[in-house]
Amino acid sequence: MRIRIKNPYYFIAGVLAVLFAATHAWNGQAAVLPKLDIEAVSVETQTVFTYVWHIITVENLVFGITFMILSIQNDPLKGRLAALMIVSVLFVRLIVILGATAILDASSLGSTFTDSIAIIIYIALIILGIRLKGRPRGGRPPQSGKAL
Repeated sequence: MRIRIKNPYYFIAGVLAVLFAATHAWNGQAAVLPKLDIEAVSVETQTVFTYVWHIITVENLVFGITFMILSIQNDPLKGRLAALMIVSVLFVRLIVILGATAILDASSLGSTFTDSIAIIIYIALIILGIRLKGRPRGGRPPQSGKAL
């Protein structure tokens, strides 16, 4: 059985999401979470911060797998609702990142530039995938429904 990618935008979005998951986990484990190992932060706070961090990691992984599966679907309409929901989550994620940064430390909004661009590109790829029209099999035009 040969697997054929029918929606390259979804496939690229899926690969990016898996890469985002890997880099998010690695960045958390290597740079962010070790800073919580200080006496001033309670174990409960460290635990909550750790699982909240990894919720995003796993969310990205699930999105990636979802888009890879959607990229090989024969019916482009099947995954459209899931794709729209994921776009909604990503858009809200971007608003939260920018809003929280603006409220807590507006001077560091520039540090969100890379993440913001990545999310915008990710959303754009998904929207292109949503808009991709299915092609009829064999290159023939669709039939009108009239009996031959």
